[in-house]
Amino acid sequence: MVETREYGIAELADLGGVSRRTVRYYVQEGLLPAPLGVGRGRHYGPAHLAQLLRVKALQEEGRSLTEIRAILAGRQDGGRGPRLPTAPPRSPWTRLELAPGVELHVAGGVRIPPPRKLAELTDWCRRVFRREEGDDGATDE
Repeated sequence: MVETREYGIAELADLGGVSRRTVRYYVQEGLLPAPLGVGRGRHYGPAHLAQLLRVKALQEEGRSLTEIRAILAGRQDGGRGPRLPTAPPRSPWTRLELAPGVELHVAGGVRIPPPRKLAELTDWCRRVFRREEGDDGATDE
C-alpha cells in the first residue's frame, strides 16, 4: 500500500517556510494548484509541497513571480516530480448593478461610460426591467 501524505494549510506553510496567507496567494495566482478535497477536508499533498519549495527556491534566486510562473508552465523536470495543473488566468471585471436583478459586467481595460451615461442606462434598465406583481419579467419592447 502506498501512503499518501496529506497536509493542512498550516502544516504546508510551515514546511515551506511561508505563511498560510502566502499559500492562499500562490494558489490564487496559479503558482500552486488548489487544495484537494472540499470543505473541511481540503488538504495538500506531496506535489503541493514540492511545488511550494520550488517557488520559494526560485524566489530566493531573485526571480519575479512572473518569471516563476513562466518557468513552472514550461518546467522540464525529467518526470521526477508530478506536474500539477495551474489555475486559469484571471482577469479583472467591474460589476455594476443597473436595476434590481440587472447587472452590467465590464472587462478590465474597457472604459466605463461617464456617470451621466450610466445614469441614463440605469434609468432605461429600471423602466424596461421593472418587476410588477404577477409580472413574469417579460417585456413587449
